[in-house]
Amino acid sequence: MEAFAHWLFVALWGLAVLLTFLPFFPATLLILAAAFLHELLLGFQDLSVGLWLLLGALALLAMAVDNLAALLGARRYGAGRAGLWGAFLGALLGLLLGVWGVLVLPFLLAWLFELFSGRGPKEALRAAWGTLVGLMGGVVAKAILHVAMGLLVIQAIF
Repeated sequence: MEAFAHWLFVALWGLAVLLTFLPFFPATLLILAAAFLHELLLGFQDLSVGLWLLLGALALLAMAVDNLAALLGARRYGAGRAGLWGAFLGALLGLLLGVWGVLVLPFLLAWLFELFSGRGPKEALRAAWGTLVGLMGGVVAKAILHVAMGLLVIQAIF
């Protein structure tokens, strides 16, 4: 049972890291659930309270960095609320179109929303680019945190 629980965690963690790159999928919660399931199967013997607190802190940081990076990237390149809303709606609609939709629609809708809000084409393009850079930066940062969370658990269980 111990080997099964260990490898189940590794499989779920690997899946969560891959799913990190899909917007709006709660990969952070999947990692926490995988750790909890591991402990449930083995009687809560491998992960200390301190490690649980660290995992919780990293999970909160992963959720925050995902949102803050998009905002900071957009603000850095001059995006307004319209651009942020366009990127948000583009990410939602992009889920229906697969990977390319997730990459293209946030940029396209941020650009269009900035244009409709009265910005010139060049300013709107710069703002849309900043929004995309922020979104991608947030995803990369979140993926790094997810890898760290999994490695901490793996270090404790193996």
